Amino acid sequence: NEKKKSKGKRSQCSPSRVLHIRQIPNGVTGAEVVSLGLPFGKVTNLLMLRGKGQAFLEMASIDAAVSMVNYYTPATPHLHNQPVYIQYSNYKELRTDNQHNQARPQPALQCANAVQHGNLGITSALAAEGGVLPSNGSVLRIVVENVFCPVTLDILYQIFSKFGFVLKIVMFHKNNQFQALLQYADAMHAYYAKMSLDGHCIYTGCCTLRIDFSKLTNLTVKYNNDKSRDFTRIDLPFGDGQRTMEASLSTPFATQNTICPSYTGPPGFAPALGFPQGAVTTSAAPGHMTIPGIPGNSVLLVSNLNPEAITPYGLFILFGVYGDVHRVKIMFKKRGIALVQMADATQAQLAINYLNGQRLYGRVMHATLSKYQTIQLPREGQEDKGLTKDYSNSPLHRFKNPCSKNFQNIFPPSATLHLSNIPPSVTVDDLKNLFTSKGSTVKGFKFFQKDCKMALIQLGSVEEAVHALIELHNHDFGENQHLRVSFSKSSI
Repeated sequence: NEKKKSKGKRSQCSPSRVLHIRQIPNGVTGAEVVSLGLPFGKVTNLLMLRGKGQAFLEMASIDAAVSMVNYYTPATPHLHNQPVYIQYSNYKELRTDNQHNQARPQPALQCANAVQHGNLGITSALAAEGGVLPSNGSVLRIVVENVFCPVTLDILYQIFSKFGFVLKIVMFHKNNQFQALLQYADAMHAYYAKMSLDGHCIYTGCCTLRIDFSKLTNLTVKYNNDKSRDFTRIDLPFGDGQRTMEASLSTPFATQNTICPSYTGPPGFAPALGFPQGAVTTSAAPGHMTIPGIPGNSVLLVSNLNPEAITPYGLFILFGVYGDVHRVKIMFKKRGIALVQMADATQAQLAINYLNGQRLYGRVMHATLSKYQTIQLPREGQEDKGLTKDYSNSPLHRFKNPCSKNFQNIFPPSATLHLSNIPPSVTVDDLKNLFTSKGSTVKGFKFFQKDCKMALIQLGSVEEAVHALIELHNHDFGENQHLRVSFSKSSI
């Protein structure tokens, strides 16, 4: 009994970047086990003990492993609708002694990391390994079964954009089934989304996804409305799909007054497809359902923030990389949750695409559309402690000018930062010291040859770069010279 007790406690005592996962159902693939780790960081190794229903998963860092255990301890993850249990392993790393294994890195792992971490260079190496990469196209056909809860275009977008850049979605009813076609920018992303999501439920116990590849190679979208959308073109008309959301939702559901319980795992990963608890609630009128995250909304709900470190200004600067932030509100009683109001819905969606799942001050941040359409400023005399800020007239907006080059330079958070507006008097050492003084590790630096006002600086990790951007964007060198900091797609 004593032994058993200590085993249960192991997850608390000695963190390791190797995690031991138990009670894995038969038929679960390596890719599905890997997908449990991906929201928290890069996965570097996997050992499946198939006969025993167990696996060892090695994360790239102890921090990532700790985040993962902390996340899944209160919210047990499920694979194939069965709970699985995660604890730290006694191993500090996974050694694969088998030469064959070393020569062929696990396809599932490579594939998953390549997609999640944008490292698509791996994929060509994989193709040479013997056809792990499918010859599928980039369009998926999605059938949703047991539709007892609303499935909207925005919900599909939220789930599928976790696996890559979604270009277009078209929804329709055919053979009494709810169906959708969804086009990714890349066939690799379509393959990984199918592998990870096929057979899973959007909400616990209902809205099961059945996914296969469509024969179509490109979708034509004429209207941007609640049935079809082309995310690459904001100029399309709304068209004739203007039925209100309530009316269009209330028809396909057999049970109008269902409140769907929902699972709160990491967004976009099986089977937790990321809807806050009580994601769908019924109001007094039968058949009238309200959904968090109004489509076309520009207010974001940002959660799992570090209450000790987060500030309205920090969120303003970070979300400001992807759009102009008008207001920020950190919840007075729950400092780990904030609302961020963007200039428009397209910028709000961009911010979700790039920042949902990003690590910030040691936590994996979640960003989704809010049910609020605007952030109220506190009334005079109302206690707020400076947690609500209005930035609508800030000079720091990057996208005020519609012809701004900033529109072409929007990239995901990366360890390499692009610096501009550097005064001629500032040297390499000055800049390195500036970043080091804010806690960054400088791994590389170079000035642009043609323009010495610009440079690239490579830091120790993506998270470090996010923190540095928040701290140093608009840093004042004196004489009204302010540093501009963005994420770069290049590395040094």
